[in-house]
Amino acid sequence: MPDLIPHDRSARLLLPHTGKEAGKYPRTLLLGYGNIDRQDDGVAWHILRAVAEREGFVLAETPEENQVELSPLISIRFELQLAPEIAEFVSSYQRVAFIDAHTGRVEQSFHSEILQPQYVNSPFTHHLTPSTCLSLAETIYGKAPQAVLVTVRGYEFGFSPTLSPITNQYVTVAAEWLINWLKHPS
Repeated sequence: MPDLIPHDRSARLLLPHTGKEAGKYPRTLLLGYGNIDRQDDGVAWHILRAVAEREGFVLAETPEENQVELSPLISIRFELQLAPEIAEFVSSYQRVAFIDAHTGRVEQSFHSEILQPQYVNSPFTHHLTPSTCLSLAETIYGKAPQAVLVTVRGYEFGFSPTLSPITNQYVTVAAEWLINWLKHPS
């Protein structure tokens, strides 16, 4: 894939990618979404890039492809928004981390929560919430993965691919949280 370039293998996560040990780790998707051209709305892409970098890969500045495989066990996918057709894709994983910006619906600048499959009304008519996506996966395809939502507070949403300084500070916090989550599949 043109946007996935291996570089420093010493930075790899402590996840086995082959052999008996790999069997105890579930197939996992890191699913980020947002608009990278609207400043902090694109924070998920920056978080995915930070995780990939720790895994020893460099992702392009902008998502040239919407999915890359870091290993047979870890996939990264980026979308503009969650749409109903993503439910089928999500159902093929055992664990999913949904990654997005938030605009203050929670007090913390960094927030994580466990999700359950359930219909949750979206404040926007053009996309799904992560819980609704899980509910569709469970209802239509018979399975929903274990899931978490990871969000970082967005402050600026102008027309630029650059994050605001305060949101940018939380990219590393979110990436470290996700790396820890990847290492502990319980």
